[in-house]
Amino acid sequence: MNNTIGKNVRLTLFGESHGECVGAVLDGIPSGIPVDESAISAALSARRPAGKVSTARQERDEFQIKSGVFRGMTNGAPLCIIIPNADVKSEDYGSFVAAARPGHADFTSHVRNAGFEDFRGGGHFSGRLTAAIVAAGAVIVSALEAKGIHIGTHISSIKGVADRPFDNVFEDIKSLKNDPFPVLDEKIKHDMIEMIEAAREDGDSVGGTLESAICGIPAGIGDPWFDTVEGTFSLALFSIPAVKAVEFGAGTKFASMNGSESNDSFVTSGGKVVTATNNCGGILGGMTTGGDVIFKTTVKPTPTIFKEQRTVDLSTEEEIAFSAKGRHDPCIVHRAASVQTAMAAIVTADLLASRFGEEWLRP
Repeated sequence: MNNTIGKNVRLTLFGESHGECVGAVLDGIPSGIPVDESAISAALSARRPAGKVSTARQERDEFQIKSGVFRGMTNGAPLCIIIPNADVKSEDYGSFVAAARPGHADFTSHVRNAGFEDFRGGGHFSGRLTAAIVAAGAVIVSALEAKGIHIGTHISSIKGVADRPFDNVFEDIKSLKNDPFPVLDEKIKHDMIEMIEAAREDGDSVGGTLESAICGIPAGIGDPWFDTVEGTFSLALFSIPAVKAVEFGAGTKFASMNGSESNDSFVTSGGKVVTATNNCGGILGGMTTGGDVIFKTTVKPTPTIFKEQRTVDLSTEEEIAFSAKGRHDPCIVHRAASVQTAMAAIVTADLLASRFGEEWLRP
């Protein structure tokens, strides 16, 4: 089972939802990078549950840095962060030993691990592990910002209720900083929250889309064919639980365009060659153009719902009725935004290290 991503800047995840802790090891970052623990805390706060639109499980996410930092700076050793699990109710999962929850990884995990998996709260397959991604990513986000590279993610839609797209990307990213429900048009937030709360009242869930932007990344990063920027990002983004689709720039809209509409004309601005539009999402030939890298993910509805469903008892292979128990999110889109930003930062650092070497990240 591969739990590590990245070639130069590498992220390794460990832990289970109801185990002692979850955590991450970040390797390949040079010494001398400032580690701002308040920035890590702020990023984790943005991922935590918030009100009726989230799960009732309340983890304080009091992270501990176990290695890789000395006097507030990275020391060149692997950076290890753990986040203890405290608010667990494992008894809610007593019936899941045999019943495969629809939409979850229970069945595939059971097959992959020959019945020895930790099924409580999804075990190692749980979204709980994304807290470790956010903690590790916060270190990289700060380092990238010091280099003039900024990343932000907003809720593009919740079951068809849509936010506006990025416009002035740099200013938009600043407005989203560690917002637990990040939208660009504040007027639409109420409608999105109403949609989520209605699903919760009905014992159901909803999904949506997230849009991210990276500004300040130089041109010529990435490789054609098998190490494209799109491919590298997609591998990481599809590792985020519940992400089922990824698109860059105009994405699926390309299918209804003519070439005369979709092509981004080249112009000069400030002594640089740039594109007049950005349908390509800042990527051509698998490499960055120097423009804003724009991508969107589709996040499926939370699979745990409180309506009766059909499933199979894995011990007998008999079909049974299933009703969920426990504490669950009626929508995870808003909580996944901070995860997507963190993952994007780690991938960006890895791509830049491939081009310039790991030392480029040092101030």
